[in-house]
Amino acid sequence: MKRESKNSKLTTEDIKRYTRTCWVILLGAIGFGMLFLFLVRIGLFGKLPSFDELENPQSNLASEILTDDNRVLGTYYRQNRSNVEYSDLSPYLINALISTEDKRFYGHSGIDYSRTFTVIFHTLMGNKQGGSTITQQLALNLFAEKRERNTIKRIMQKLQEWITAVRLERNYTKEEIIMMYFNTVDFGYKNTYGIKSAARTFFNTTPDKLKLEEAAVLVGMLKGPSMYSPVRNIERSQSRRNLVMENMMNEGFISTEELTAAKEKPLKLDLNVSSYGEGLAPYFRAVLKDEIKKEFQRLQILKDDGTPYDLDKDGLKIFTPINYDMQEYAEAAQKEWMQKLQREFDKQWRNKNPFVGDRAKLLQAGMKRSDRYIQMKQDGASDEEIKKAFNTKTSMTIFTWRGNVDTMMTPMDSIKYNKLVLRNSMMSMEPRSGHIKAWVGGINFEHYKYDQVKMGIRQVGSTAKPFTYAVAIDNDYSPCQTIPNYQQTYGDWTPRGTVQGGNPITLKNALKYSQNYATAYLVNLVGASNVADLTRKMGITSNVPNYPSISLGAYEASVYDMVGAYSAFVNHGTWIKPIMILRVETKDGTVLYENQPDVKMVLNPESAYIMVDMLRGVVDGGTASRLRRAEFGGLTNPIGGKTGTTNDNSDAWFIGVTPELVTGVWTGAEDRSISFSNMQYGQGAAAALPVFGLYMKRVYADSKLNYSKGDFAKPPGGLTRTLDCSQYEGIYHGGEPQEPELQDDRLGF
Repeated sequence: MKRESKNSKLTTEDIKRYTRTCWVILLGAIGFGMLFLFLVRIGLFGKLPSFDELENPQSNLASEILTDDNRVLGTYYRQNRSNVEYSDLSPYLINALISTEDKRFYGHSGIDYSRTFTVIFHTLMGNKQGGSTITQQLALNLFAEKRERNTIKRIMQKLQEWITAVRLERNYTKEEIIMMYFNTVDFGYKNTYGIKSAARTFFNTTPDKLKLEEAAVLVGMLKGPSMYSPVRNIERSQSRRNLVMENMMNEGFISTEELTAAKEKPLKLDLNVSSYGEGLAPYFRAVLKDEIKKEFQRLQILKDDGTPYDLDKDGLKIFTPINYDMQEYAEAAQKEWMQKLQREFDKQWRNKNPFVGDRAKLLQAGMKRSDRYIQMKQDGASDEEIKKAFNTKTSMTIFTWRGNVDTMMTPMDSIKYNKLVLRNSMMSMEPRSGHIKAWVGGINFEHYKYDQVKMGIRQVGSTAKPFTYAVAIDNDYSPCQTIPNYQQTYGDWTPRGTVQGGNPITLKNALKYSQNYATAYLVNLVGASNVADLTRKMGITSNVPNYPSISLGAYEASVYDMVGAYSAFVNHGTWIKPIMILRVETKDGTVLYENQPDVKMVLNPESAYIMVDMLRGVVDGGTASRLRRAEFGGLTNPIGGKTGTTNDNSDAWFIGVTPELVTGVWTGAEDRSISFSNMQYGQGAAAALPVFGLYMKRVYADSKLNYSKGDFAKPPGGLTRTLDCSQYEGIYHGGEPQEPELQDDRLGF
């Protein structure tokens, strides 16, 4: 026994050897750990963000479309994300985040070591907990799209988090870290990223205006956006909200009384989901996107690396002249009138089949334009298979003015249904600046995406007549001069119409009562080519042939062009191209593009003023006299305008002018052969004018808009011609006149 003890005794040499071995192991472990961390740092196990990327994370940042008062009209995005500054954050948001996610946020340098060891202990004991600080969560948001589930990969990811978190803390203030964190979080609903988008999506507000209970809901979602979604899981979200507020009270951020009052409030959302098809002005936003791309391409506006800007991810700010409230008024006016008009249209076609004769071709054309047909053709389906599919009932969602309706219907029946839905568009702009204030390109972007303000052109009918009269007035004709007003033949063209206002008739009354015969005579005097030239100068970009029938509107144009043209009358003969974009800035405020107005003098100022006076006559006793009725709230102020109705009531127009706004409205079906069978509902004064009246009623009722009811400004040089034609005999004083149809099957000689 003694011998064994003696042999087992460690010698000095053994102790030295063991000590060296321990140091080697310890230093080797430290060295290996440092090497491992170095390899993680240089990105061997996954790239870490650079300082530039930390400063400017390459996330998909939504571009914002802003109204004239900097309200967000909508966004272009792949991820619906918009950034905020720290000063834009409600204190409730900041306090809710710290008290719930990282109580010692202001006391650590990126890693809360005591919390980390506690979490490791609980995890080993089977009680898994989260221990990431706010800075670590930000680090993960910056370099990874998701939290790894594989244990080994998650350990590697956690080391990356730590390294990035320490770097963040060394280079940014705590306030900057909170700001960056709120800008990078995913709220898991309808592509909503970042606190700015979340505040708008769930509560239709901005981050600085979030209430206590609202901030608590959003911070509560960070633990699990789907699990605690206030849309999908209301009770769970409310419970989580209350827990967040309890944490705030425990940390001294709110009082017991505040907590009690807030917990009693129901979870109330004001959803404002941002997408191209939802929200205000979807047609405007769609056209605007294409216009910006064209302008950037024309001017070669590129990023520093030479690549084109991407509106869906580069976070640009697009400033527009659209007025948020006026856009709402325009859309509301359209809805109010069109749902009434649609009911009358439905009555006309009830128990009738409109798709007989030539109209049967509309169904085949509609079928071949449909996505279903194109896809089946690409998939190699036979004509018989396609025919069967289009006559087999299936579930679908259709548009109604009461909202979307889910139903069972054959695809062919859906084509028939949509062919009988009336469409409408309108645009309103300030004539002196060219600024577009409201744009309604159709009745429902989700179902009918084609824009009818700028992209669509329709026959303009009698709204073209002022261009003929403007040529005459600009060539020193007096508005009181009389011309014949009876049917005549010019070459092989014999226009149709009715006689109102007497024969002969003054130019002023001929326009007032929209007389075809007098207008045809006048274009023969002044020359069709001169009328076509002026029409083009006034901004009509579609084809305007040099035919006399253009005086009666036998050509097509867009609402956009027509409103721009009429604005020249109000703007003393100066045409300004309607402006959609004011400027475009990068996310840091650098101006990339600034609109330079396209301005031309197209009429003598006196001639323009005389035309405005003649257009006023159309409203004061002429074809647009309905505008003075009480249904539009007593529009007694100076207003001019022109109605337009084409053959068979296919297109109904009204363009109204005031000293500060010019607004154009068009109404019609998708196909011109589908229309009202009578003038009672189909003419411009019935199908288009009421939308203008209801819109202006709302505009004038809003004192914040500051649109006056004053008179049109006279030309700078005064007037040399008499506008008062009351001394002329034979002026018509009958009942309310109707707008004559174009009644012209020929487009020229």
